Amino acid sequence: MASKNVLRRIFSNAGSRLLQCTAPRPGKHSQLLTARGMAAASAGGKIQAAPMVYVAGEEMTRYTMDLILERWVKPHVDTSAWEFFDLRAKNRDDTEDQVLRDVITAGARLKAIFKEPTITPTADQVKRLGLKKAWGSPNGAMRRGWNGITISRDTIHIDGVELGYKKPVFFERHAVGGEYSAGYKIVGKGKLTTTFVPEGGGDPIQVDERSIVDNLNAVVTYHNPLDNVTHLARIFFGRCLDAGIVPYIVTKKTVFKWQEPFWESMKKTFDDEYKQKYYDAGIMKPGSELVHLLSDAATMKLVVWTDGGFGMAAHNYDGDVLTDELAQVHKSPGFITSNLVGVDAAGTLIKEFEASHGTVTDMDEARIRGEETSLNPLGMVEGLIGAMNHAADVHGGAGSVHPWTGKLRGAIHKLFREGRGTRDLCGAGGLTTEQFIDAVAEEL
Repeated sequence: MASKNVLRRIFSNAGSRLLQCTAPRPGKHSQLLTARGMAAASAGGKIQAAPMVYVAGEEMTRYTMDLILERWVKPHVDTSAWEFFDLRAKNRDDTEDQVLRDVITAGARLKAIFKEPTITPTADQVKRLGLKKAWGSPNGAMRRGWNGITISRDTIHIDGVELGYKKPVFFERHAVGGEYSAGYKIVGKGKLTTTFVPEGGGDPIQVDERSIVDNLNAVVTYHNPLDNVTHLARIFFGRCLDAGIVPYIVTKKTVFKWQEPFWESMKKTFDDEYKQKYYDAGIMKPGSELVHLLSDAATMKLVVWTDGGFGMAAHNYDGDVLTDELAQVHKSPGFITSNLVGVDAAGTLIKEFEASHGTVTDMDEARIRGEETSLNPLGMVEGLIGAMNHAADVHGGAGSVHPWTGKLRGAIHKLFREGRGTRDLCGAGGLTTEQFIDAVAEEL
């Protein structure tokens, strides 16, 4: 996540209605939309949205999405097939995290999820919100629950509006492993031994042994799952091939030797299944090879390759940090997508769509004080559009859903082109959060 100061600079200050939190509304529906149901919705003047999970969050982003649902979506779309869940930290606390388990179960069943930004409570937030404990990251639980493969984060582009990159930039972040699932202890002096015990028997393997000589130490253990890297590679190389952009693989394998298998698996998949296709498409010159970038070099390339037209794939943590930088170069986290791709036991893809930024706490505090705010909702709306489209592809109704979501995207882009966007792009003369939502509603 971008830091508070970064978000304060990116999302200019803003607005004055009390936060209104929708209660969870589990929907009941058939697994596949029927022609009769779609016709009934059309007769009522609304399109029928396909079944999907809608996860409500908190703070400024929840306030904004509540307005968007009321002003943009519900007047035109029948959302009765959606299953709504309230993932505020307080509701997680009140339900002993049952609400998160329900989200994961529903997402695995429906395959399409939209999620508003949520918070992982800090020690200060535990006290302020009156929570029983500091609940863990809901995102991590979802990635594990849906067998997450990759988090795709791509630049959003608006015809006629100059942003950071001229052409699309794709990024695949390995969705599992690394520091995010680490175990740790704070310890003193002593001896540290890390031992692996094979499943089903066999001799234990000593991974590491060392003497701890400082009085205060953080001891950390984590692992990087590698079974799904081939699947990640196919998603990444397939997307880059379709878009006509050059792929790069990012690691720090020169120092972190355990990252070598990630690179080897990505390269083998590329060489065996994609290299010739890239040659034939003219994306890469015949005889050229897939390029590896050290994470240090990737940091610089993101700044200087502003023509765009490239993709990067990286481990979980590197992908998190580098896509924050990607958002900076491309003007705003509001112009970056964030889509989790997982898979169920039958091999069917599960897709969760969200914004790449957080809940924008400081802007919400300004709103509650009665100050103007100007939140760019495009990243969240692209997530909502992606979830609605994927739900329609899975359950039926694409013929009516896709044109409407295209119209919604077009209305937003039109306002930005006309200089009637939010202040992160249009400066001090841009619209407030509420003014922008009203303007798009008029376009619709």
